[in-house]
Amino acid sequence: MKSLGDFLEVDLTVDDEVSPEFEISKILMEHYRKTVLFNRVKGSRLRVAGNIITSRDRMCSALCTTREKFVMKVTESLKSPLEAEDVNKTPWQEEIKSLRELPILRHFERDAGAYITSGVVFARDEEHGRNASIHRMLVIDDNHIAIRLVERHLHAFYTKKEEKNEALEIAIAIGLHPSVLFASSYSFNSFEDELALAGALAGEPVTLAKCKSVDLRVPSEAEIVIEGKILPGERTEEGPFTDITGTYDIVRKQPVIEVTKISVKRDAIYPALVPSSVEHRLLMGMPREPSIYHEVSKVADVKNVVLSEGGCSWLHGFVSIKKRSEDEPEEAIEAAFKGHRSMKHVVIVDDDIDIFNPEEVEFAIATRFQAHRDAHIFRNVKGSSLDPSAERSAITTKIGIDATKPLGKEEEYEKARIPEVNK
Repeated sequence: MKSLGDFLEVDLTVDDEVSPEFEISKILMEHYRKTVLFNRVKGSRLRVAGNIITSRDRMCSALCTTREKFVMKVTESLKSPLEAEDVNKTPWQEEIKSLRELPILRHFERDAGAYITSGVVFARDEEHGRNASIHRMLVIDDNHIAIRLVERHLHAFYTKKEEKNEALEIAIAIGLHPSVLFASSYSFNSFEDELALAGALAGEPVTLAKCKSVDLRVPSEAEIVIEGKILPGERTEEGPFTDITGTYDIVRKQPVIEVTKISVKRDAIYPALVPSSVEHRLLMGMPREPSIYHEVSKVADVKNVVLSEGGCSWLHGFVSIKKRSEDEPEEAIEAAFKGHRSMKHVVIVDDDIDIFNPEEVEFAIATRFQAHRDAHIFRNVKGSSLDPSAERSAITTKIGIDATKPLGKEEEYEKARIPEVNK
């Protein structure tokens, strides 16, 4: 399986010593379109790399596709998963005694502390098998971490164990190829194997090696592995934390991980994923786009879907369709919201609009949309808890915009063109 090193292309190298407390995140945000390697980090012997995914095209290249073909590549990969393979090797030859020895960043002023943001958490359930998922994790002390558990699959695994007053063994793999990060961010409705999706996307199986203190296997190409267990009945305050919108998420009581072992590769690189950065938004938003496409395809001839960078790759969606009836845009709006329930605003456009170009989408709104006729408003519905304008319960108002041309009047909306000049 491909490693982080196989994908890493450094644009800027920093040789001066830098601090993991605010300084690295500041440099990364200033150079958000460049992959930066920090060779000397205060308090750690590990190097740090950040802004590893600097654009949608860079993400697509990691998944062996293009922005135009991305949704279909994921759709086909879901139909043809490639199972992970075990290997008999121990790639993590060096051990670290404390979490404090890792260059874990504190990113923004009001963050509760240093957060692990690029770690994939692995766990097993007797009924459902393996799960791989990404969670923000706050360092509490040398060997304890607070983990933010949203009510998805890992939360279900943990709840089953906690009901028996048992700990859930986990392993956190840090420093993985983007195909594994993408698959671990994908929201399956059922308990599917994320690593089989990662293998299909990358075109080769993920290879797995045994952990040392827990009965789990994690990708052998990981740079760093933190092993431990989520303790039953124990909660601590987690947050504030700067999330995808660049605003602070609230403080909650969350479960606690007790760390049992930390192992690293020789010359390991710690990947710094800055919250609300381009990288964060793409890794969180792009896995939702195939779900939107799937739902809209049930009611319309959908051409492509994108969650826009201006909407934090989370709250705003653009959908292009080949319009066949006047009812389709409204049906597509409702389907799009079903495909991504955190989305707040969605714009439906004709297939002559390039949805990867926000100016073209804005043009469609300006010339093809009338609010009294084409705005579809949904009041008092569940949205995203990450939207600071929503109520604490994430209740919000959603708007769908039909920015398509009326059928039979296409000539009135024709874009002016200059013909070829014969010489």
